[in-house]
Amino acid sequence: MTQALTSAPLLTTERLVLRGPERGDLPAFTRFITSHPAMVAQGETGSESDAWFGFIAGIGHWQWHGFGFFILTRHDSNAPLGRVGLLHHSAWPQTELAWHLFEGAEGHGYATEAAIAVRRWAYEQHGIAQLVSYIDHTNTASQNVARRLGATTDGTRAVHEPDAEVWQHMSEAA
Repeated sequence: MTQALTSAPLLTTERLVLRGPERGDLPAFTRFITSHPAMVAQGETGSESDAWFGFIAGIGHWQWHGFGFFILTRHDSNAPLGRVGLLHHSAWPQTELAWHLFEGAEGHGYATEAAIAVRRWAYEQHGIAQLVSYIDHTNTASQNVARRLGATTDGTRAVHEPDAEVWQHMSEAA
């Protein structure tokens, strides 16, 4: 049995299992950070060291806030498909609902399905009724996910990330 690295609960959807990160997820995350075509296209790739620090920071997020990124897998496999979760870094004005899929997992609706579950969990377990997503203004794939989630933007840019637009999610209470 794999030792838990976080306090993340297990969430399930029709097709997916959302679980906390495990040591064995680091190679897939490293490939995402260092060579995923979307990261290359946006000029946001990082080194293996950057991936390690990002992975560890994600674990720390769970310890600090009680929420963070869930790893997505299918019910029939423990292979990671991507990450969806909540972030609230120290200088950010609001909690972000964020997602990214690993290569080969795009185009199946996984990000939307998982984000709906995480958004519901955020409201029910943490009382977070207002979430945002900070999405690069050129990232049409993530913008499409945001639209499917019912989020909207007026083009306002995030203070901490000038290339990202702020997408507002409707309150789960609404």
